[in-house]
Amino acid sequence: MNEFSARHAQEHIDNEMVIIEVNLDDCSGETLSYTMDRLFAAGANDVYYTSIYMKKNRPAYKLSILSDKAKQPLLEEIIFRETSSFGLRYYPVSCHRLGREFYRAETAYGEVSVKIGIYQEAPIKFSPEYEDCKKAAEQHNVPLQNVYDDAKLVAMKHYKA
Repeated sequence: MNEFSARHAQEHIDNEMVIIEVNLDDCSGETLSYTMDRLFAAGANDVYYTSIYMKKNRPAYKLSILSDKAKQPLLEEIIFRETSSFGLRYYPVSCHRLGREFYRAETAYGEVSVKIGIYQEAPIKFSPEYEDCKKAAEQHNVPLQNVYDDAKLVAMKHYKA
């Protein structure tokens, strides 16, 4: 079991998280993409952009990062070095996380990893891994959704048995 799996095996509330936000109205798409990659590589839990309008009705993006507090200084440094931002904001946030297990579903298209969400000790979410499904769909020349549906069904049957 890796560090991520160990931390998320059990359902829990994480009270040591922050959201870091910055509005960007003068960054290129390449800069935004590169910054996202750097933030994920530095350990951000989630990174996303939202289309917004700033003063003088300028189109822009709000960059939002979810992270544990310990990684905040490194993530802020990346934002300041890689974007046009002169400032950012952050605030504490708590996250309720489902427990997670991984199941290797043997489908008609081959083996697919399925992430299982555990709530109050019961499996309630079944999420096939995209890369496994994509590979199987390409190998068998079938729609991606067919692989997703088959993997989810196999995993659900396994956990309902």
